[in-house]
Amino acid sequence: MDIDKLKRAAAARAVEMVQPGMKVGLGTGSTAKHFVELLAERVHGGLAIVGVPTSEVTRLQAESLGVPLTTLDETPELDLTVDGADEIAPDLSVIKGGGGALLREKIVAAASARMIVIADETKWVQVLGRFSLPIEVNSFGFAATRRAIEKATAEMGCPGPAMQRRTKDGHPFVTDGGHWILDAALERIPDPSSLAARLCQIPGVVEHGLFIGLVQTAIIADPATGIRVIEK
Repeated sequence: MDIDKLKRAAAARAVEMVQPGMKVGLGTGSTAKHFVELLAERVHGGLAIVGVPTSEVTRLQAESLGVPLTTLDETPELDLTVDGADEIAPDLSVIKGGGGALLREKIVAAASARMIVIADETKWVQVLGRFSLPIEVNSFGFAATRRAIEKATAEMGCPGPAMQRRTKDGHPFVTDGGHWILDAALERIPDPSSLAARLCQIPGVVEHGLFIGLVQTAIIADPATGIRVIEK
C-alpha cells in the first residue's frame, strides 16, 4: 500500500468518529485533505455537522466540497478537531506545521474538546525532532529572533540551525497570519515540554509546532499491521 492510501485509510477511520451535530475543526495538509474529502461524502449523505477550517487552503477545499463552515468567533467551542501531524511520539506529543498553518491549527485544537491526529506509520517516532520544528515568527527583528531561538535550543540540549522557510521562487514563506516561519533542524528533542515553554518566552515568536497535551487520539495507518488507534 502506498503512502497516500495509508493517509486516506487513517482519514477514513477518523471520519467514522464524527457524530451528527458535531462542530469539527478541519486540519491542514495532505492527510487532512483526505479527511475533508471523506467528511464531505458523509455530509452529502445527510450528516449534519459544521466545520472550522485551520487555513485558507482548507477553507477553500471545504467550501468547494459543500461542507458547512463557521468560525471560532461564531462557534468558540468545538467538539472535535482532526488534523495530520509531521511527527507523533508515544505520549502523543506531536510536531505540526509542515504545511505552514501551525498557529491556526493550534488555536483550533485548543478550542476543541478532543483532538485526533491522523497519519501514516512513517510519522510515528520514539523521540520528536527528526522533522524540523516549525516556528512562526514576526518579521520585525527577524535576525534577533532567530539568534534567540538557536541559543535557546542549544541550551535545551538540541542545538541546530533555524532556517527561514521560503517559497519555490525564493521569497519568504508567509503564513495566513502574515508571519514568517523558521524551521529548526534539531534532530532530537529530549524534553519537548520544556522546549515549548522556553520558545514561548522569546519575543518575536508567535507560535511553535510542538503540540503538547492537545492530542487525545492518534490514528496510524501501517501497511503491516493495519489501522492502529492510540488513546492517551
